[in-house]
Amino acid sequence: MKNVSILVPESSVMQAIADPRYLFSAVNQFLTVSGKDPLFDVNLVGLKKEVKLNDGQFSVFPDKQLKEVCQTDLVIIPALFGDMKTAICLNQKFVPWIVGQYNNGAEVASLCVGAFLLASTGLLNGKKCSTHWGFTNEFREMFPEVEVVDGSIVTEENRIYSSGGANSYWNLLLYLVEKYTDRETAILASKYFAIDIDRHSQSVFAMFKGQKEHKDDAVRKAQEYIENNYHEKITVDELADTFGVGRRTFERRFKVATNNSVLEYMQRIKMETAKRSFENSRKNINEVMLDVGYTDTKAFRTIFKKVTGLTPIEYRNKYSKQLTT
Repeated sequence: MKNVSILVPESSVMQAIADPRYLFSAVNQFLTVSGKDPLFDVNLVGLKKEVKLNDGQFSVFPDKQLKEVCQTDLVIIPALFGDMKTAICLNQKFVPWIVGQYNNGAEVASLCVGAFLLASTGLLNGKKCSTHWGFTNEFREMFPEVEVVDGSIVTEENRIYSSGGANSYWNLLLYLVEKYTDRETAILASKYFAIDIDRHSQSVFAMFKGQKEHKDDAVRKAQEYIENNYHEKITVDELADTFGVGRRTFERRFKVATNNSVLEYMQRIKMETAKRSFENSRKNINEVMLDVGYTDTKAFRTIFKKVTGLTPIEYRNKYSKQLTT
């Protein structure tokens, strides 16, 4: 029997508590129907008997309080909600318990931005981690010792698991089900919950928002220049000259401030504009390519797929509202 402890932190997302409980309970039923013993003993674990969520709109009543759980096999940290620093402060009492359980052999999994609470334990230092694509910049600022894997759905390292944004946590939960049971049971669960079991990237859902929460005025002006002139062919030398900074110094400062090289930033801005065009216009691939300053079809397709995980035509077919029937 695997003991699964789903934490119920303050300022957490209720669905990210209910969904893993639902999944592991359903898997127990699948196993029972197939003539096997149920595998998971699932408990909600909190700091108090009642935890109010969504500004008091909902109440969760944990099965056990933290002090009652001396040992578990799997700790699940659900997604948090609101200001991450505040949420971490509200849940500091979980931190030594999570560390203690991990040191005693438990595995630990964070769902979406639950990675912030997991990272606050120090267990992720020097390790890789996934989180919601919209929070990666904030995460890097708060936890520079952790390597964020951009676009990843599931990351695993040394008994620590993390997932990408929002519903991506279902893929991590299925990953754990497969690990603890078998592929057949995981596939059954994926069909039951209508989840694509082998989705590996959240890149297709990501919207690039250049990191501007920094104090380098020259870099910020360069970012704005790039964003306003994405259709032009801009060189790094031109940018450095425009803002009165030597090229090497400019490239270094840009990388430090934005977590992107200048070239990567220009590519991401162009690809984000291309994505919006595919979503909202009837333009063909060549028209969009030219609009964002590319003349080489192969280069455009290669970079677009690298950024989104889809070819331009696959992306257009998936998201365009203008498709004819």
